[in-house]
Amino acid sequence: MSKLSKKLKHSEKYRKFFERQKELYKLIEENGKDILQSGNFKKTKDYTQHGTVSVSKHSMNVAKYSVAWSQKLGIACSQRDLIRGALLHDYFLYDWHDKDRKDYQPLHGFYHPGIALRNADREYKLTPREKDIIGKHMWPLTVVPPMCREAWIVTAADKYCSFMETVRLHKGHNRRHHDRRGN
Repeated sequence: MSKLSKKLKHSEKYRKFFERQKELYKLIEENGKDILQSGNFKKTKDYTQHGTVSVSKHSMNVAKYSVAWSQKLGIACSQRDLIRGALLHDYFLYDWHDKDRKDYQPLHGFYHPGIALRNADREYKLTPREKDIIGKHMWPLTVVPPMCREAWIVTAADKYCSFMETVRLHKGHNRRHHDRRGN
């Protein structure tokens, strides 16, 4: 195989990858436009989730991987509920790293699913599946396991994305995170 044909094969691979990313983001936009455009969701860009990744970016990552995995594995589910639940799963609306915050909880992982669910339920008419996704995505910390396949998918995608972001294989551009560390 010549150098040119290797480069063409390589560029075709990247073209397909970026086309797929575009398809996934289009699905997220179509099913979660009201969430993505809301003032509170936009504020989540200012809160760090893992590493340098904002809560907003993390939620988008979880939605993207949830949809991709459900499609790749042929898992029949409500794509709309899957996407909306993934976007809202960390809708706690505060910087959980801020120990000076009035209602700081050192065990954020145990408490934030309930807080996210209350916040999301105040702003959106949630389906039972969306509630299951948001309220149980931290299983086994939530003790009661997810009851629908959409919640299991988001739970798995959240754990994967959290790991990738924490070890910095998924990078974000959260300026606030850098400022806090003096970088």
